[in-house]
Amino acid sequence: MGYIKSLNKWANAHSYYPIDLLRIALGILLFYQGVYFMSNLPLLLKLYEPIKPLIGDVWIVHYIAPAHFVGGFLIVFGLLTRWAIVAQLPILIGAVLINFIGEMDVRNFILTTSVLIVCIFFLFYGSGKHSVDKYLKMQQ
Repeated sequence: MGYIKSLNKWANAHSYYPIDLLRIALGILLFYQGVYFMSNLPLLLKLYEPIKPLIGDVWIVHYIAPAHFVGGFLIVFGLLTRWAIVAQLPILIGAVLINFIGEMDVRNFILTTSVLIVCIFFLFYGSGKHSVDKYLKMQQ
């Protein structure tokens, strides 16, 4: 626990606007993807066709779209960022694996891998200085 606190102190001391803008862009992208999947459910089911026998339709419909929607909203504002990222990780890892199990789409693979790497970065980095988490922490 002390190691995580030291990393968090380092992150807060070295935080600046481009990283916060990257967090906001990540949240907007995930939010948009959640809205897109909610409005275009047949596309979501088609994308996850290669792993459909493993997890089923219900899990896809009831977890992926809402997790992107709510998680993206939380990440934009920097509220519970690490928890929102943890909810995104299984989806993004599954999306990367789908490219290897199913038909390889290079553009989708690069986008998904990039988002996964940024999510892993924010999992360790946290929400940063300019976030609701930081504001609530300073109010205590």
